[in-house]
Amino acid sequence: MSENQSVDPSSPSKRDWTVRHSDADEFAEAGRVFGQSLLIPDDIDSMLERMRLLHDALGYERLLVAVDEAEGDQEVIGTTNHFPFEMTMPGGRVPVAGVTGVGVWPTHRRQGVLSALMRRQLADIHADGVRYAALWASEGSIYERFGYGNACTELETSLTRPHSALRADAPRDPDLRVVLREPERVRTDLERVHEAVSANQVGQFRRTKPWWDRTLFDGPGRREDKGPLIAAVVGNAEGPLGYALYRTKAKWDEGGAQGEVHVQEITATTPAAWTALLEHLFSRDLVAKVFLPTLPADCPLHHLLLDRGRAVATHYPSLWVRLVDLAGALSERPYAAPFEGVLAVTDRHAPWNAGRWRIKADTEGARVELTEAEPDLSLDVHHLGAAHLGQTPLTGFLRAGLITEHTPGTVARLDAALHRFDAPFCGVIF
Repeated sequence: MSENQSVDPSSPSKRDWTVRHSDADEFAEAGRVFGQSLLIPDDIDSMLERMRLLHDALGYERLLVAVDEAEGDQEVIGTTNHFPFEMTMPGGRVPVAGVTGVGVWPTHRRQGVLSALMRRQLADIHADGVRYAALWASEGSIYERFGYGNACTELETSLTRPHSALRADAPRDPDLRVVLREPERVRTDLERVHEAVSANQVGQFRRTKPWWDRTLFDGPGRREDKGPLIAAVVGNAEGPLGYALYRTKAKWDEGGAQGEVHVQEITATTPAAWTALLEHLFSRDLVAKVFLPTLPADCPLHHLLLDRGRAVATHYPSLWVRLVDLAGALSERPYAAPFEGVLAVTDRHAPWNAGRWRIKADTEGARVELTEAEPDLSLDVHHLGAAHLGQTPLTGFLRAGLITEHTPGTVARLDAALHRFDAPFCGVIF
């Protein structure tokens, strides 16, 4: 999702263009714009073959395009789309618009095309009664302008032998068994575990059949120089408790085998299941290094390692959240502590959110209503989006001078109310 931020002096002056809904027949043109704007190396046919598997199942009615009408032409110069999700938010599973496929043709950037697309998309989402939008951003500075805040940080790490040894007191259950199968053979087990985890882990969305098809798709482009996707499932007599989807890569040098394990996804419902999966991955013969690129910030891994300093974690921004219906989103969210105050909120692209909002919140939810009272805190809607999942405190924005506290202590009280002890996690770039 990218629009170049610099001005290209070779760009032509703004021409007439409009934003409208599109369809499956025009998807190739939208894909062409998206691929070029994100520098995707695949040719258009290969890219569309991969993308249509999901879009055919979920529909094209949410696809928006900007078209250049110069001299009667209908050239697509910008595009955005969104998927309908049931995502777990602090108040439980709710509808969320998963924004995707955003791009502007390079010769038309910095002419307001992206702004028009974003405004139209927000209006459509709001008209549908959906209170949230979410996305993954290639350039985060773009989406703050449109009210999205980085609400989730995930981590990647890798381990080399012998530093992958787990603690002696790591929870182990002799009744657990790990089986290794082709993913489709154990798909029901994968679905069962993911449903149990995603129902309670903020940031995850319910994975329907089209999304499982995408997750388990194992074409040559997905494998690159690695082996086929394989599934390790751990469970007991009562059923599956966790799984890891991964690929292996054979490597050798003068020192012998230097094979690699590349984990696409790992999750479990019990501590002992986490231990069993990690020990399976770390004990593969001929393997010297294990890569885990997508983990929640509170993943058990680092606590289970004998020498946790050997797994250096790189934290990166993942899910960006947009409160499309600010009052509705804040009303249905439970709070960790009571809070009462007036927030003066700016929202350039969703004016129905702008104003002074009185919030009276407790552990069950909140009453949110417009007021003429003096504000205790002034901020933008993207700050609230960043804080909504409970991982990003507003205190950092205050210390940076990006929000204004009129009543001392308001930010500390609001942070305490919004905080969650469990880290949000999405794990799927959409």
